[in-house]
Amino acid sequence: MARKAGSDGEKTEAAIREAGARLIAHHGYEAVSMRRLAGAVGVQAAALYRYFPTKEDLLHSLMLRHMEGLLQAWAEARPPEGDPALRLAAFVENHIGFHIARRHSTHVSNMELRSLSPEKLTQVLRLRATYEKELRAILRDGAESGAFAVDDVGLTAMAIIQMVTGVIVWFRPDERLSVTDVTAKYLTMTMRLVGAGTVRENGHV
Repeated sequence: MARKAGSDGEKTEAAIREAGARLIAHHGYEAVSMRRLAGAVGVQAAALYRYFPTKEDLLHSLMLRHMEGLLQAWAEARPPEGDPALRLAAFVENHIGFHIARRHSTHVSNMELRSLSPEKLTQVLRLRATYEKELRAILRDGAESGAFAVDDVGLTAMAIIQMVTGVIVWFRPDERLSVTDVTAKYLTMTMRLVGAGTVRENGHV
């Protein structure tokens, strides 16, 4: 007889997170009940509450994990302090790659903030602010060094974040553009936005 997901706690929790992100991304937070989620995972509804006492706890957990993962990915991809254009290129490449690989959790994190209570929302927004501060620092360094023509660092950072996150709305890996192609095109647009040259494959601008 096959083992159910509930026979292994870690696997069950991972399955709940995966199913939760997928269902919420497709149907919206309000439309996804714990019973529906349990059916997707293959466990009794009561089993879910051992991992997430409320549906909001699950949503909050999904968003925190998404942002913590994004910050960790950037910490690993961040180049040494130096050329702002190369740092910006690394930021864009990491951001696009991370979000394309996590389409469902990205959609949930962007569309369901309104479903969090104020305290939980504050925790997620704090992580977002930490991440966006990294981009603003790159833009500020570029503007101060003359590498970028940026008048409003905050507004430019917001525009870049919206643009590169928006890739997940339309991108499909089986269509004409690869992740590498998309990243290159968005990098060119980003460099134009900040008034810089294009980062070529050899690492020079």
